[in-house]
Amino acid sequence: MPTIGVNRDALFKSLGQTYTEEGFDELCFEYGIELDEVTSEKEQIKKEQGEQKATGASDAIIYKIDIPANRYDLLCIEGLVQALKVFLQKESAPDYRCVAPLNGLKHKIIVTPATQKIRPYCVGAVLRNITFTKEVYDSFIDLQDKLHHNIGRKRTLVSIGTHDLDTITGPFTYDAQTPSDIKFISLNQTKAHTAPELMELYSKDSHLKSFLPIIQDSPVYPVILDSNGVVLSMPPIINGDHSKIKLSTRNVLVEITATDLTKAKVALDTIVTMFSCHCDEKFTVEPVDIVGHDGTVVETPGLPYRQETVNANNLNKKIGIDLTASEIANLLTKMCLRSEVTNADSGEILVTIPPTRSDVIHACDIIEDCAIAYGFNNIVKTFPRSVTVGGQQLSMKLSERLRHRVFLFLACKWEKNERYGTNCLSDDVGTKMRQVGKNMDNLAVHISNPATLEFQVVRTSLIPGLLKTAGSNRKMPLPVKLFEIQEVVLKDGSRETGARNERRLAAVYYNKTPGFEVIHGLLDRLMQILEIKWESTNPELKGKGYCIKGAEDPSYFPGRCAEIYVHGKAVGKLGVLHPEVVTNFDLVCPVSALEINLEAQQRIIVGK
Repeated sequence: MPTIGVNRDALFKSLGQTYTEEGFDELCFEYGIELDEVTSEKEQIKKEQGEQKATGASDAIIYKIDIPANRYDLLCIEGLVQALKVFLQKESAPDYRCVAPLNGLKHKIIVTPATQKIRPYCVGAVLRNITFTKEVYDSFIDLQDKLHHNIGRKRTLVSIGTHDLDTITGPFTYDAQTPSDIKFISLNQTKAHTAPELMELYSKDSHLKSFLPIIQDSPVYPVILDSNGVVLSMPPIINGDHSKIKLSTRNVLVEITATDLTKAKVALDTIVTMFSCHCDEKFTVEPVDIVGHDGTVVETPGLPYRQETVNANNLNKKIGIDLTASEIANLLTKMCLRSEVTNADSGEILVTIPPTRSDVIHACDIIEDCAIAYGFNNIVKTFPRSVTVGGQQLSMKLSERLRHRVFLFLACKWEKNERYGTNCLSDDVGTKMRQVGKNMDNLAVHISNPATLEFQVVRTSLIPGLLKTAGSNRKMPLPVKLFEIQEVVLKDGSRETGARNERRLAAVYYNKTPGFEVIHGLLDRLMQILEIKWESTNPELKGKGYCIKGAEDPSYFPGRCAEIYVHGKAVGKLGVLHPEVVTNFDLVCPVSALEINLEAQQRIIVGK
């Protein structure tokens, strides 16, 4: 959870009321936030920067407050005060709106096609006739930092630039240029540097150096210029010194570049709504026209109000309370969600969601806000309607039984595989295992937009992971004997999610000789521990014990693969892996493998 630090005295002054520490802690709890720590500016600097830096710092009391990660509107004192005033019913929720400029000419930001190579999106707005004090200025900068780290994911998704509009001339251009062509005086510098020089300069800066890799290897860098060619910023690294915000600044251009347009709009809505309270005409924002690289024109910000309908009976049932529709509407209005009863008989309530509440996505979010406003401590404790008793899942019980009794306690000298994660390369479970074509496509669950190559698909077998581990331990003395008991994921159209998890046991034996008899012996030992008899020696056990039957599988050597049957059902395979599979995983000796589905017969097995 993000934490904000606010000056206690300034907070109480803005709220128009003084609280004891315990009283304010109680107010925070009632609103769903938490007073985490009470400190001072001096103590805070001493803790973060050392004793010497704290010399001369103020003794003003600072409240450190934990904020839910999705409540971007509470990340500054302006938003916090506004929300608490509405909650305490001292004010009604503000009506945020876009207003046309006095001269009727909106500012423009023209986006060039070159930006599509690096950061394709841009949005903007103007805060007109704003009044900055030292405290407001510090809060303005602090909110940008918090949005950068929170919704902006350390500027990779969103980067905010703010400029003194009276020092620059529109229309503005958002372009992407080769680094050597970009030259300007960056924030708080005295001479101009090219972009490569700035990269070198800020590589030693404790604050900015972590952002350099975002664009460092790109052939073009993003840059925003005014109509005179003055560089406003080189996002997401640094702004220009020419247009920096000062206490005397009256008109502010806010520009946001991004790789995610939705998050850019949320960040813009947040910063302009929070600080529009300091404009001469409160809660108003001047929009900017964004001229896209394809010629389309979009006005930002939209400051969208949207409506959602909830039912009082359903809401009462979900929370465990009994309120009228009118009472629920009043509670939601306290949470800045203006509500009115549209049908008293059916309990239908129309809820208006403001642009500051991007966290409200579904009806369940509205229900949560109602529960907060009602007070969690006021909800009567009741026993659940259904009584459930916790217990170990059958698959886990079986896994533990095998892991300890077979592999660990019986001196089989098998090593547990410690590779974590269920995602892998599609080639690991496909081409490398000689499993290709429709069969592979029908089994593997593919990850859309994988973060890395290692996360392309969810594994359909444990054997590739064991072979990778064996390949990483080729210098270890032979034989290498590895096992793993974990889950795989398979496509399943009959499930709501389209896939199902399946717990499996797998083992590989890597040695100078294939060792089929070793892997077969391991299977026999597993079944002996689970008290499942070999049915081939007793006709009466037909379909009631276990056996193996010859099978063909592309991953295994022809004629050296068998299917395992337990209680008449196929539960897995064992055999000698195909030489091509072995070499695909950088191994040089033969490998025998075993893989069993533990879920197929777990109830019968565990009941033994």
